[in-house]
Amino acid sequence: MNEVEISIKQKIRNIRGKQVMLDSDLAELYGVSTTRLNEQVKRNIERFPEDFMFQLSESDFEILRSQIATANISWIKKRFLPFAFTEQGVAMLSSVLRSKKAVEVNVKIMRAFIDMRRFLFQNVDVFEKFHRINQKFLAYDDNFNKIFEAMEQKRFPVRGIFFDGQVFDAFLFVSDLIKKAK
Repeated sequence: MNEVEISIKQKIRNIRGKQVMLDSDLAELYGVSTTRLNEQVKRNIERFPEDFMFQLSESDFEILRSQIATANISWIKKRFLPFAFTEQGVAMLSSVLRSKKAVEVNVKIMRAFIDMRRFLFQNVDVFEKFHRINQKFLAYDDNFNKIFEAMEQKRFPVRGIFFDGQVFDAFLFVSDLIKKAK
């Protein structure tokens, strides 16, 4: 994988649950100004329905900016919120931007989207496991918070153990487990 392909993959972002690329990133890759790219899109707006392209809301923009460690200063000075292009919107851009470079870059972008989709599909079980583990950790955190809260309020059980938010007598709990195991 060469530097251009890596650069393209890093510019694919997840916004509103969709993999998209921002107008400024696309303009940079195509070698045109963001203004020029958006002008061409506006001239051909019928080719870009909302599932191909949408403008970021203020909250989308703030979430995106918080996710990117090195905030691009040009974003801050930008007068308008950026546009985000889905894979289909990027494909449609090749019909609007007709330069040879636009076609070459477009092919590379399409391949990057395909590679990312393949990666997600091949690793869906790993992501599901991470999600389940994360849910368990959240439950454990909640239980520990309950224990610490009880300790702060000096509400200690005289005898027993905590289990699923309840206090059980240790002897009865262990004997019940042994009975169930038989």
